[in-house]
Amino acid sequence: MKVLVDTSVCSLAFRRKEESAIAKRLADLIFASLVVMIGPVRQEILSGISDVAVFNRLRQILEAYDDLPITTCDYVTAAQFYNICRKNGIQGSHIDFLICAVAHNNDLLVYTTDKDFNHYAKYLPVRIL
Repeated sequence: MKVLVDTSVCSLAFRRKEESAIAKRLADLIFASLVVMIGPVRQEILSGISDVAVFNRLRQILEAYDDLPITTCDYVTAAQFYNICRKNGIQGSHIDFLICAVAHNNDLLVYTTDKDFNHYAKYLPVRIL
C-alpha cells in the first residue's frame, strides 16, 4: 500500500545527520516506490530553510517525487474532517486535514510522527503507519 509521508517524518529524515528508525523506514518505503507526495507537504518541508544551499539541495531531492494531484473532492473532504474533529473538541491545521482527506480518498496510509494524527484517527477514517 502506498504511503503519504507527512512533513514531520521528512523533517526528521532530511534534516538530521544521524540515522534513525524513522529515516530507515522512510528509506525502505522510498526504495519500494511506496512514497506519495503532495504539494502542501513539499511546501512545509521547504519552508523555513534560510540556507540557500540547503534549500536547493532538499528541493532537488524532493524533485524525484511528483505531487499527487489534489482535487476539489479532497478539499471538501478536508473541510468535513475539520468540522468533525472540531465538533469533537479536536483542533488541527488545515494541511493536516488535507493530508487526512487525500490519504482517505486515495486509499493511502499516513506516515507521521505528529501525535495530532492519533487524535484525528479517533474520529476520521485515516490510517496511520
